[in-house]
Amino acid sequence: MGTAALAGFAVRISMKGAKQTTLRDQVAVSGIGVHSGQPVTMTLHPGDDDSGIVFQRIAADGSIEREIRADVRAVTATEFATVLGDAKGPICSTAEHLLAALRGLNVDNVVVEIDGPEVPIMDGSAVAFVDALDQAGLTTRALPRRYIEVLKPVRVARDGALGELRPYAHGFRVEAEIEFDHPLIGKQALALDIEPKTFRNEIARARTFGFMKDVAKLWSAGYALGASFENTLVVSEDRVLNADGLRYPDEFVRHKVLDAVGDLALAGLPLLAAYKTVRGGHKLNNAVLSALMAYKTAWRVVEASEGTRRVRGQAQTAGLSAPAYGPEVS
Repeated sequence: MGTAALAGFAVRISMKGAKQTTLRDQVAVSGIGVHSGQPVTMTLHPGDDDSGIVFQRIAADGSIEREIRADVRAVTATEFATVLGDAKGPICSTAEHLLAALRGLNVDNVVVEIDGPEVPIMDGSAVAFVDALDQAGLTTRALPRRYIEVLKPVRVARDGALGELRPYAHGFRVEAEIEFDHPLIGKQALALDIEPKTFRNEIARARTFGFMKDVAKLWSAGYALGASFENTLVVSEDRVLNADGLRYPDEFVRHKVLDAVGDLALAGLPLLAAYKTVRGGHKLNNAVLSALMAYKTAWRVVEASEGTRRVRGQAQTAGLSAPAYGPEVS
């Protein structure tokens, strides 16, 4: 990702983890895809400085079939999951939980090798990926971390849902509200600054959820073929069907926060912003991020150094080109 220097500009800010990070060692996880039902092995490798998160689809002989950098331009679908691909088609789907773990733990550069069509769902949360990253360990590099700083509010509203990114001076914050016509869910809200400790303790264990009444419809559409009580929080008309019950009293909204962290990781760099989502999901998260990229004066790339944040590039030169279209912004 290229940058162009802007001389003489510096902003004082306290930023933890000002240097880029990658994995100390490789680590592998195996499971099934929640939608495909197919087995998959995924191996995470250390990444080069400034390389970001790169997905590689691995063939049966171990060769690399295709490779793509995880950013908003790579999103090909957002129906029930975030799908990454290119002009040839999808490379992998359901990437959001892994992306959330990487962003939540401040992992900047990593190569994700995957031998199937979908990131394994594991237990439906991000905790298995957090454990894998802990097993691999992180190492700090010499280069400073770069961020996308939101300068102006960007909002998308559609079908009763709202998503908004706005400037925020203290890092990255997610404010989520959900509302379901269900006695166990109803209205739930949660607002958190996303830092590694907070992500581990408050977000990582929140599972994806679904309703028994929707199962047949999902199956007939080719979704949720690998879903089970081991990887999905299943709700009937009046109760949670999983034997272990809820992990948090408001696990539903916490999972929405987890999804938002993962979807917004597709900015390509960590965000310095607050994100508000009301009755949203993958489609809305992607629409807001696409709108931000299209609104070129609403963000800039900045570089963190010891106690200082310096502008290193503008939207036009940051390597995150805006899409040819964009949702309505305000």
